[in-house]
Amino acid sequence: MAADPTAVASGGLDGVFHFTKWGTTLRRDMLAGLTTFIVMSYIIFVNPSILGLGGKGLPFAAVLTSTCLVAGVMTILMGAVTNRAYAIAPGMGLNAVVAFSLVLGQGLTFPQAMGLIFLEGVAITILVLTGFREAIFKAIPLELKKAIVVGIGFFILFIGMVDGGIVIASKGTPLTLGTFVGVPVLVTIFGLAVTIIMITRGWRGAVILGIIFSTIFATILNYAYDKTSFAPGTAVIPSKIFAAPDFSLLGQFNFGAFSKLGVTAAVLWIFSLMLSDFFDTMGTLVGVGAQAGYIDDKGHLKKLNRLLLIDSLAAVAGGAASSSSATTYIESGAGVAQGGRTGIVGITVGVLFLLAMFFSPIAGVVPANATAPALIIVGYLMMATLTSGETMAEDEEAGRGLVKRAVAAINFGDIAFGLPAILTMTIMPLTYSITNGIGAGFLSYTLIRITQGKAKEISWMLWIASAGFLLYFLIPLLQAKGWV
Repeated sequence: MAADPTAVASGGLDGVFHFTKWGTTLRRDMLAGLTTFIVMSYIIFVNPSILGLGGKGLPFAAVLTSTCLVAGVMTILMGAVTNRAYAIAPGMGLNAVVAFSLVLGQGLTFPQAMGLIFLEGVAITILVLTGFREAIFKAIPLELKKAIVVGIGFFILFIGMVDGGIVIASKGTPLTLGTFVGVPVLVTIFGLAVTIIMITRGWRGAVILGIIFSTIFATILNYAYDKTSFAPGTAVIPSKIFAAPDFSLLGQFNFGAFSKLGVTAAVLWIFSLMLSDFFDTMGTLVGVGAQAGYIDDKGHLKKLNRLLLIDSLAAVAGGAASSSSATTYIESGAGVAQGGRTGIVGITVGVLFLLAMFFSPIAGVVPANATAPALIIVGYLMMATLTSGETMAEDEEAGRGLVKRAVAAINFGDIAFGLPAILTMTIMPLTYSITNGIGAGFLSYTLIRITQGKAKEISWMLWIASAGFLLYFLIPLLQAKGWV
């Protein structure tokens, strides 16, 4: 009987990627990489749309190429250098800052705006090389790190609900339950139900199978309704599979923002971008890392400096290629939920992004409603870390004596940890910003410790981070007053 080539390859690569140590296989990690790619592939089309400004900004095809190139190269580097299942792509939020705040708001050209992104990446890389970024990471109390994990899980779940149409905006209240009318939301409900059933039954490939089944279901319904249920090119059989890449935006950046805005304002913008990038990445590394088992009992990540260095260089690459700042993606948790643990996940994602430069029509077939259930499930899995501990308790109602029960991983009875944790976990999803949630947690923790007379328990690194967040939150006020 011929040997399974995947098993042979897995055995040969075990000494490099340590599949046995992480309890995974080459096939499983490649499948996990495919899952992560599918879940985050929306950036291939969303990023060009945002930076395109409705036809008045950067050309769609060129941004798509830059997006895929940066995501592909940097994710492959992340997988090869760190052997961790993280994926990188231009960050949502930061691209909106570039398009709407820097270009439309401040009147910068795109090359000038990308110059600030490039410098932000250089600055954050320097912080990594000097050890400052890692020191701040380690200075954060374990309870706040756990709150960040849960907050990001809530954030991912919330994104899935919004993208899937389960939660919608309301005139009377900020949010309300969706009407559940129409094909898109029906696809979401179908995908969520199918995925839940498969996970309950213990299917290891439940997440990606849910996406595939939902896409097939969406395509069938879309044709049944004359292809009017989704955006053009989505949930349809593509008319072509090949599109030549456009590399015209590579190297199109300059530092004219300093003369346009003034040195002080330009530096403050770089600081604001850097702070957002800095803590978005930290939250993602903690959130996905906890889910994957990369974090020890003290909340520390092994190979942290390597992770941070690749992420920082990705920001530099994003500015240089005009794709906006690239960062580690919270959607990496989808591949981890699939069982992915090693750098093969990232390498697989990276290769798929590079291929997507040539086969972009295929990548656009999967609708957001098909990936929304995966985000909801991944969010749940991350939020489950809130009850990661166990204790023995008396089960009086059932009369079974001592039984194991899950306990909260955060002591909400201690206001120094409980209130900052609540603020972190709620502000993240409600403001669509990991950075805002972390900032609120840091500032409230610092204030409570000072009030308790325990200021000495605050690490000097946390003092600096809190001061930075205070400035971060005050920047809009300073700009409105014309002081910067």
